[in-house]
Amino acid sequence: MITLIVVGVISGAITAISPCVLPVLPAILTTSIQDGATNRRRPFVVVGGLVTSFAVFTLIGGVLLSALHLPDDFLRWAGIITLLVVGLGLAVPAVGHLLERPFVNTRLPKLNRDGNGFIMGLALGLVFVPCAGPILASITVLAATNGVSWGLVVLTLSFSVGIAIPLLAFGVAGQAMGARIKAVRTNLSAIRITSGVILMLTAVVIATNVVEPLQRAVPGFLANAQSSIEDNQDVRTQLDNLAGRDDGPTSTADMGRYMSFDECSYVPTELRNCGPERELTGLTSWLNTPGNKPLNLEDLKGKVVLIDFWTYSCINCQRTFPYITGWYDKYKDDGLVVIGVHTPEFGFEKVESNVAAAAKRYGVDYPIALDNDYATWDAWGQRYWPAHYLIDQTGMVRQVHYGEGNYGETEMLIQQLLKTPPEPTVAPTGYGRAQGNYNDVVKDTATNYTLTADPPGNHFSIGGTWTVGSEFATAGKDAEMNVSFYAADAHLVIAGTGTVTTEVVGDPSTRKTITVSGEPDLYTLWTGEPGSVLLHMTFSEGLQAYAFTFG
Repeated sequence: MITLIVVGVISGAITAISPCVLPVLPAILTTSIQDGATNRRRPFVVVGGLVTSFAVFTLIGGVLLSALHLPDDFLRWAGIITLLVVGLGLAVPAVGHLLERPFVNTRLPKLNRDGNGFIMGLALGLVFVPCAGPILASITVLAATNGVSWGLVVLTLSFSVGIAIPLLAFGVAGQAMGARIKAVRTNLSAIRITSGVILMLTAVVIATNVVEPLQRAVPGFLANAQSSIEDNQDVRTQLDNLAGRDDGPTSTADMGRYMSFDECSYVPTELRNCGPERELTGLTSWLNTPGNKPLNLEDLKGKVVLIDFWTYSCINCQRTFPYITGWYDKYKDDGLVVIGVHTPEFGFEKVESNVAAAAKRYGVDYPIALDNDYATWDAWGQRYWPAHYLIDQTGMVRQVHYGEGNYGETEMLIQQLLKTPPEPTVAPTGYGRAQGNYNDVVKDTATNYTLTADPPGNHFSIGGTWTVGSEFATAGKDAEMNVSFYAADAHLVIAGTGTVTTEVVGDPSTRKTITVSGEPDLYTLWTGEPGSVLLHMTFSEGLQAYAFTFG
């Protein structure tokens, strides 16, 4: 946990100097100097209010809104309205006095001096939308799905402390500079009015999202620094432990068959065997599909699919849109399908109309799935935004990419899959080179295996008795095999004397019997139009199966 605390503080500090702080930074600077040097506590009060509301409502905001039956974007609009009211009170003294009256005879923070500074900070915390790396993503998602735990509270507090450090530095430095400027010292009333105007402008800017282009234009080197600190194996493991998540193969039968998503993400510039696609599950609704009806990955076999996890307030996600929309426009007629899985970071991002408006702003017209309950996020072992998974025509994940960058390499991989449908990696049947056997094999010993009815693409499963040797597998009693592939024809090198009966599963008209005799030779199992095929085979005892080839 010590590692997470340290990384949480560092991550929070980087977040506080990232482009995401731009909408609230002017408000912090101007309100810090509105009392000149007479109130040195003011920056601490303002920043204290910000991190307090950010931490509290990040952890329990969703539960609170649900319990009170309030809209998901209630807190955001409450913060915007509060900024407008406080700003108006500062900009127009008469209004400020009117707003003070209800608090005169109470112990509540008053709308002046430290009072309005803390309230203003609370409001800023409600509209503060930090750029999410793995740390903040884990905090927001775990708070929404697993509830509040001591480990999550400690991580949130460490992140909030990290946020506070640079913001305090900005506020204190601004106050010190203001104290040295004569025009500031002698015109505090004008400074307060200016501060109020800036607060109101901040509220308008946040409400209308007009600052997004400026945020996207700021160089993203801080995102790279944040990724290098947060996205390493030790931090990943600790976050997984905190979340109770396992990104490895889903069963012991999968061990050694393919890389985990994390392993694939380390080399996003090449096609890898990252295992079968996972479900699109528990989705709230869909946008940009005919009738807003859901898509099913099973129905998209034969297409190249890019699954992109995003959330609309994420500046890092926004920077990827020109590339993803460009790929979609360029290759959709060639067989590329893009699905944007929108998993919210904050409550207001759950509102469908907000997502639709954001998609229109960014020019996103490919299908969007709203994952408000984080079900698909969990199914794919997601950590943070943005992230995408490139899936081939057989349903196998071939590239995993976290964060920004590698756009040219990703487009090259898309072109490669579209131009040449992948040849399955199931070729050798012997254990010496086998990559696609879906069974846990016993070497060199006659063993009875259980046939997998529907192995994932580019894999095969054996059933009945087989003796699996280094170079080939020898059929015994009731030997059978299922092989899943995407191709126009399939062949198998076989030796011995006997027959092999083949049939496309679900289509008895395709059944045929192949006579095998003599030394190893190549026999054609199936031919047809290019597509995804699940082929069932039965073997005479004694036949030796060497290797598949596909065309």
